[in-house]
Amino acid sequence: MVALSRKRKLASYAKSKAVSAKRARRSHSLEWLRASRMKVINKIQSPVHVPMDFFIWGSGAMCELGLGPAAKTKEVKRPRLNPLLKKDEVGIVDFAPGGMHTLALDKDNRVWSWGNNDMGVLGRDTSHAKEVLRDADASDGDDEDADLNEAESTPGLVEGLPKEGKIIQLIATDNLSAVLLSSGEVYAWGTFRCNEGVLGFSRDVKVQKTPVRIENFDNIVQLAAGKDHILALDTKGIVYAWGNGQQSQLGRKIIERTRMASLEPRSFGLKNVKFIGSGEYHSFAITYEGKVFTWGLNQFGQCGIATNIEDGSIITRPTEIQELSDKDIVYITGGEHHTLALSSSGEVYVFGRYDMKEIGIAKDKLPLDDCIKDARGAVRCLPVPTKLTTLPPIKSVSAGPHHSLALTRDGIVFAWGFADTFAVGLGMLDEDVDRPTRISNTATKDHSIELIGCGGQFSASAGNRLDEKDVDDRKQKVDLFEES
Repeated sequence: MVALSRKRKLASYAKSKAVSAKRARRSHSLEWLRASRMKVINKIQSPVHVPMDFFIWGSGAMCELGLGPAAKTKEVKRPRLNPLLKKDEVGIVDFAPGGMHTLALDKDNRVWSWGNNDMGVLGRDTSHAKEVLRDADASDGDDEDADLNEAESTPGLVEGLPKEGKIIQLIATDNLSAVLLSSGEVYAWGTFRCNEGVLGFSRDVKVQKTPVRIENFDNIVQLAAGKDHILALDTKGIVYAWGNGQQSQLGRKIIERTRMASLEPRSFGLKNVKFIGSGEYHSFAITYEGKVFTWGLNQFGQCGIATNIEDGSIITRPTEIQELSDKDIVYITGGEHHTLALSSSGEVYVFGRYDMKEIGIAKDKLPLDDCIKDARGAVRCLPVPTKLTTLPPIKSVSAGPHHSLALTRDGIVFAWGFADTFAVGLGMLDEDVDRPTRISNTATKDHSIELIGCGGQFSASAGNRLDEKDVDDRKQKVDLFEES
């Protein structure tokens, strides 16, 4: 009788899951039907293929730097040209750093990958790599001198991507990779993780080792990557989300009974959107009216909502950031607990966690009336969007978990934040960097940097060399700015 009762319960549970899945698919079909009646407001961008020199720096114990297996490549304190991705041979035109891996697109529309491949994020087989065995009698310190996995630390081509269709965007989460094609199709591989471990790639696949097309998902114009969730924006201005939603970063309520449905892209009511962005556990959307919406984890005010700032605080549904309503924000992104917003005029607004100097405001310049302090009286966070006044006009920003980069219109990179992993690219430092500081080293000082990106404990940039006169003119301009 007990066995029969158990069988009935299992059958009932399976039936319930099947019904939930059927309802989810029907709901998804209705979403597409409604969307088909809406007008197109976003265009799929044409790919821009300008080969560049590729630079990398930071901590790479998990093969993140892609400089090969030699032990000396585990730490790079300032930007270093990657000799394995030469401009005249490979020609990198775009890249996307993840938590412990990186994707890069070359001039021939091929995708390269490197880094830790435990979750299949590299999209290629790395099992053939020669295993580096550690001496059982060696001390813990000797492990730092051991070589890296050759297949993971050396850039290699992703396998199985379609030959037709230009790639217009790459994204990388902590455990998943994806590309957006000029056709509006999305291909992805890897998996999503949640608080309990591996959540899965889809309902039926735990870890997807090679690229597959996201089915019934078309007309996408932009992707944005969180730690373990993805946002997508389509031609009709509708936002979709999928992955881990335990911190409400998907913009909709996720319950245990229907949790696997979170692995399929779903819209959640946001429309007329022209741009999407993401932090690790929080998300953003900018509408054509200039409104900036946010949702997800807000325990350090990283959503720009200055209410109920405490451990586990969550913004459960898209909420407008009122302080950014008149700033003409065109780009927004976040780290683990901080956010950077960029205006059309090149101004940067920051908010979120302070203790690792993620927001780039020196202690004596903090607007203390807007800050929240901890029990000891130390500044915990700044939840109110605040303009960085120590930067020239900026054209791009990027946020790692606890560090930030800003790229000027003249092609110079400024960095700030947590310094122990060398991800700020400023060499050996005794303290975190509390304000934007120019990266100036031999490898990049004569380059106009065009792209920047922050990974988990590393950073990357790409650009081309300037002629001597342009270098001198630019140096005079930035010297004048810093003096002022």
